Amino acid sequence: MCAFAVRVFLGILLCAPYQCLECPFGCECFAVTRTVKCVSKDLLTVPQSIPGYAKTVIITGNNIHRIGPHSFTELENVTNIILSNNSHLHRITEMSSDSFSALINLRFLDLSENQLALIHPQALSIPGSPLQELNLSRSLHNFTALTDLTTALRWGGLSGLLRLDLSGNQLTLLPPGMFSHLPDLQQLFLANNSLMAVYSGTFSGMSHLEMLDLTHNAFMTFSADGLQELKKLGNIRILLGDNPYTCSCEIRNFVAWLNESRAQVDVDAVKCASPRGFSDTWLRGLGVHALGCVVPVQAEVADLTLQTSYVFLGLVLGFVGMVFLFVLYLNRKGMKKWIIEMRDACQDILEGYHYRYEIDSDPRLGHISANNGGSMAQGHLGLALSQQLQSDTCIVQLPTDTQVKQLATSSTVNL
Repeated sequence: MCAFAVRVFLGILLCAPYQCLECPFGCECFAVTRTVKCVSKDLLTVPQSIPGYAKTVIITGNNIHRIGPHSFTELENVTNIILSNNSHLHRITEMSSDSFSALINLRFLDLSENQLALIHPQALSIPGSPLQELNLSRSLHNFTALTDLTTALRWGGLSGLLRLDLSGNQLTLLPPGMFSHLPDLQQLFLANNSLMAVYSGTFSGMSHLEMLDLTHNAFMTFSADGLQELKKLGNIRILLGDNPYTCSCEIRNFVAWLNESRAQVDVDAVKCASPRGFSDTWLRGLGVHALGCVVPVQAEVADLTLQTSYVFLGLVLGFVGMVFLFVLYLNRKGMKKWIIEMRDACQDILEGYHYRYEIDSDPRLGHISANNGGSMAQGHLGLALSQQLQSDTCIVQLPTDTQVKQLATSSTVNL
């Protein structure tokens, strides 16, 4: 009797601060920890009768394939949602618009171990951006899902997100600017994927990042763009171990970055995977000669020699030009005299052409040429006309005396 009274008293005590509601079918409710756990394969949708006191909701191993805008209603106190699923037959494949918009106090969302194929651009949109941790490890179905997730991260208003886990999704590349709308992100997990390169703009806008996990991917080296992206992250913790690095001459820039960077790199796990002679050799500390970079060094020497030849040729041509200008300066008077003589000669030739043009264009001289038969009468007439022409020429007043003399001489010869 006493034991029954104690159980009743404890029940009343637990229900006092909250409204005692029945636990949904297939779920377990714990009022003390404010936790509701639904592990049942019979659930087709998220239960609607979850107690209002719940702060943590765990739904795993069910037959729920879609999360919609009415999946979580009147659950303003919920801060943690776990929708992970380790069953190959019962996984969430679709997230509709405003799937979690009613959870205005949600801080942690776990969607791992699902098979998301369709993600609405505003599926993660929550008023006030309360979400701080998002776990999507092993949850993306294909590359289309990655594209949808990129859009959802952009339009979801996740400015307060601090931790993002995308590990185990077989990602081969990351779209540039994928994380640019997560300005406060501090931890990014990209382990256990198939990433082979980091491109320009991949980590743009991540000014508060503190830890980046790139372990267990397919990196064989890092290009210049990839190293530049890592440099932009500053002195953060970067995990680069357990990748199949190829220790050839192409990796020398990455080795130089490892030796000079102040970032906190897990250098003990960054080892060569090939060739066989470098297997399990630490990349940090490897020299250029050890990597077999003799030929590229000779090529650099050849390039330097070619550049030196161009410089020497430029100096020789410049010296020859200076000598030529100096010679011209010493012969400046002779050059001036020669130029003046050439100018005068050209002027004389042009004046001769101008005079002959005036003679040929005079109608009176043309009439005399047409009637000239060689008789004496015509000679006297030509003399009279020549005198008259001289008189007319004086009246015309040619520009220079030289032209008048030339005209008189020419008229005498014609007669």
